[in-house]
Amino acid sequence: MRAFGHGEIQMDENGVSYVSVQKNARGQMEYQEFLNRKSQDGTMDGFEPLWMPDFLFDFQKILVEWAIKKGKSAIFADCGLGKTPMQLVWAENVLRKMNKSVLILTPLAVSYQTIIEGEKFSIETKRSTKINKPSIYVTNYERLHHFDSKDFSGVVCDESSILKSFDGVTRGAITEFMKKIPYRLLCTATAAPNDYIELGTSSEALGELGYIDMLNRFFKNQSNNSALNRMRFAQKQWMFKPHAEKPFWRWVCSWARSIRKPSDIGFDDNGFILPALIENENVVKARRLKEGMLFSLPACGLQEEREERRRTIEERCEKAADLVKNNSISVSWCHLNDEGDILEKMIPGSIQISGKDSDDSKEEKFIAFSKKEIKSLITKPVIGAWGLNWQHCSHMTMFASHSFEQYYQSIRRCWRFGQSNPVTVDNVFSEGEKPVLENIKRKADQTDKIFTNLVLYMQREMKIQSLNIFGKKERIPSWL
Repeated sequence: MRAFGHGEIQMDENGVSYVSVQKNARGQMEYQEFLNRKSQDGTMDGFEPLWMPDFLFDFQKILVEWAIKKGKSAIFADCGLGKTPMQLVWAENVLRKMNKSVLILTPLAVSYQTIIEGEKFSIETKRSTKINKPSIYVTNYERLHHFDSKDFSGVVCDESSILKSFDGVTRGAITEFMKKIPYRLLCTATAAPNDYIELGTSSEALGELGYIDMLNRFFKNQSNNSALNRMRFAQKQWMFKPHAEKPFWRWVCSWARSIRKPSDIGFDDNGFILPALIENENVVKARRLKEGMLFSLPACGLQEEREERRRTIEERCEKAADLVKNNSISVSWCHLNDEGDILEKMIPGSIQISGKDSDDSKEEKFIAFSKKEIKSLITKPVIGAWGLNWQHCSHMTMFASHSFEQYYQSIRRCWRFGQSNPVTVDNVFSEGEKPVLENIKRKADQTDKIFTNLVLYMQREMKIQSLNIFGKKERIPSWL
């Protein structure tokens, strides 16, 4: 061992030399840590599938095969297209290849569904914090701190878009956990529901371009301010660089596949056609007008919207409760604790899942609703809008919110492939909240554009790759 600058040349367990630099008085990181952070790349570092079961549909096999060969990838498949069996088959292949455990991370109560799906398809899964032998382990994001990344060769993030909902510490811990694992898979229906810049968070988790690197390569800041603490609040100011939009989508398609229906990748949609979605607008009038006003005016700005929401809470809850009474099974989505408490009092036999409940209690109630033991469920989108399968329910009430992702995910708990009945969504809002609903509609249009782009460029990339796979020879002009 000899000195090298501020550190020493050392050798790791694989016989690879590196320079170890101790942290100085200013707290600078060691050189090896610096190299670890830079070691993530975007190469095709997977392997040929070892097992591809017959229970997968053809379009699912194509996606899983690609994900296994890629090694670190994302599958953005719409709700009900079978992300759970796809990720189970992916995990089983990694387990067989590496003979080392694979961890599947899910939102609350979804781990229970994953276990049931595993039993259905004869894929052994476990819910345990003790890693006794190589297997597929399933746990909630909230319980990740019980596990050590060194025990796993692969990790799956189910409903990975939920990562944005966690605080910075939790999100950072999940990203750090994933970074040490060679095989990674992200599965979600809405990676970036109405803001393509958020695709950078998925890319970073997979070891592709980091969030900041992505912005610098494809976008320009109209405000000429690249401070990270302002980017999150001024994303509308980030615009594509000239001629950068097509390279951006091609780059996304190099590590992700997006599909809304099987025909997006050339397969028959038979069995995957959604029933009707009925969205009703129920406008309530405020019994108590704003001081000095003769009639209600649209709320302008967040402060006025909060005041409007508080002032009309009784009226909105009364209307939502009245709509629920006419349905045997229903979900009432709310945003405020007071809304949930009032709805629980107004709706006979209802059960509320709130933030004050323990994780175990939340999970027990979600499972009870899935088993039809609860007929009227009250909860917030931030608690229960991700990953759960509620095809047995076809009615829900919603209060106004600017979050399109929460709106979309809440609806898709029931309106998903496998639902046999038309799904009715009763939006309940006051006269002053109309601009909020208009904003949601605008975001819905933007979302459709984003997914259309993803699917379009994905189809082009897959066509190019298929030509390479089947060995088609191109004719080169004689003058080249």
